[in-house]
Amino acid sequence: MMIYDWSREQAKKNGDQIAISLSGEHVSYGTLESQSNQLAGRLLVNGLETSSRVCLFMEKTPKTIIAMLGISKAGGVYVPLDIHSPAERLIKIIKSASPSLLLLDHISIHLFQSLIQVDSSLGDIPWVWWSENEMEYADDSKPGFMFSDIKKEADYPHQVRNAEYSPAHILFTSGSTGDPKGVVITHKNICSFIEWAVPFFDMKPGENTSCHSPLHFDLSTFDIYGAFAAGCHLHLVPAEISANPKKMVAFIRDNELHQWFSVPSALSYLARFNAIPKEGFPTLKRLLWCGEVFPLPALQYWMKKLPGVKFTNLYGPTEATIASSYYDVSEIPELDTEIPIGKACGGEKLLILNENLHQVKYGEVGNLYIAGSGLSPGYWLDQAKTNAAFIWYTNEEGDWVRIYKTGDIASLSGDGFVFFHGRSDYQIKSRGYRIELGEIEVALGQNDLLREYAVVPVKKNGFEGTSIGCAFVGLNLSNGELAPQLKQKLSHKVPAYMMPQYWKEYDKLPRNGNGKIDRKKLSENFEL
Repeated sequence: MMIYDWSREQAKKNGDQIAISLSGEHVSYGTLESQSNQLAGRLLVNGLETSSRVCLFMEKTPKTIIAMLGISKAGGVYVPLDIHSPAERLIKIIKSASPSLLLLDHISIHLFQSLIQVDSSLGDIPWVWWSENEMEYADDSKPGFMFSDIKKEADYPHQVRNAEYSPAHILFTSGSTGDPKGVVITHKNICSFIEWAVPFFDMKPGENTSCHSPLHFDLSTFDIYGAFAAGCHLHLVPAEISANPKKMVAFIRDNELHQWFSVPSALSYLARFNAIPKEGFPTLKRLLWCGEVFPLPALQYWMKKLPGVKFTNLYGPTEATIASSYYDVSEIPELDTEIPIGKACGGEKLLILNENLHQVKYGEVGNLYIAGSGLSPGYWLDQAKTNAAFIWYTNEEGDWVRIYKTGDIASLSGDGFVFFHGRSDYQIKSRGYRIELGEIEVALGQNDLLREYAVVPVKKNGFEGTSIGCAFVGLNLSNGELAPQLKQKLSHKVPAYMMPQYWKEYDKLPRNGNGKIDRKKLSENFEL
């Protein structure tokens, strides 16, 4: 099974059905299949070699998804880029990927030219004009071919590779050293999750599903290929509406979405403005989130407003492909409730081990590892990091099993649910105590005053060493009087040495390119 087989099958069944929509542009399954076939043919004519990387220097559009399928059919590996990342970071990623080709369009061409001004070697990479707009360029560089050229190619169902363990794409994530690291994801990795998720979530042909996350974030992988596997209509969420609650609500309502999947912060933002209409979203059946903890007040708001919707918490790092565990929240939780990350998805296994790689007892806290079909082969061109993160473990049956150390701290309840207790690398030493910042966040989540929050290390010049800072957004608009109330409530949850020394109220917490809270930026803000 390869990742383009689903859309190929849908094209055979009902080629006229709409597959993807964005701001009035609609692409049918038939067009999706034929144009990706034609692109694959053109790439092969131009000499694309098996397993070559092709960087997608473009926004999330239907044509970008056509490109993903075409590259895969030609045996290539696509690399989605966040074109709005800082120039230095983008240059590092492109050079690391060492692509044989770049795809540019009318939105990204000038951004890429600005990168060439910083590093002229990027100008040596062959490129394609992947747009129906008139070609724009400011130098003598010429594309290898243009979007219009693929119409000359035969609509042949290319399938250069048949090995499901072949790489499908590389997703670059932040690295602890400051250099982005590329996570290699195979066709098998993606197919394993999709084959479990589509029936589990009861996704049906003709349903309307969302794609809120950017293409370089692995939540979008489920949105796209889950929709194609089920025969759904995929609605790409324009990035510019994410900061407008009215437009976001209108998008969900007007497109009659049946499924929404995003990081919790997008949902918390709508909750903050009480944006859900009185009638709710009549067609919405499923609401899924992944990537960070969903603050309980915001979750309560959504569940009260949408009583007929299925709410599911998904958990999983990029290295384990989309998600590795799930938990259906069946009842509106109380504020003192701890929501588990749940049980393993099909084909996955969660292990909670101590420092000696022995399983801990029920209720004990340990390091969370993942095994199973979602595990990445490793990091692109970095065997040392791969060997450090992906290790071999002898299980209780005496079998050797490859596992990934997530860096998360977790425990297992007697009824088989895994609970998340923060990050091991969020551990700091302050005033002689070892402190898990995640534990403070869990305590903050158990009150009715906050929409979102983050606890971060603060390094100040002085004798105090590393301190603790709490950034937060109140349930209501800023009033400047919330911090004392938070301290009072938190004093009942954590010892005095875990109380944040610095507090800062925001209208909205800063986000990184994946839509998650930018903790590094928050730390820097406290340190100013």
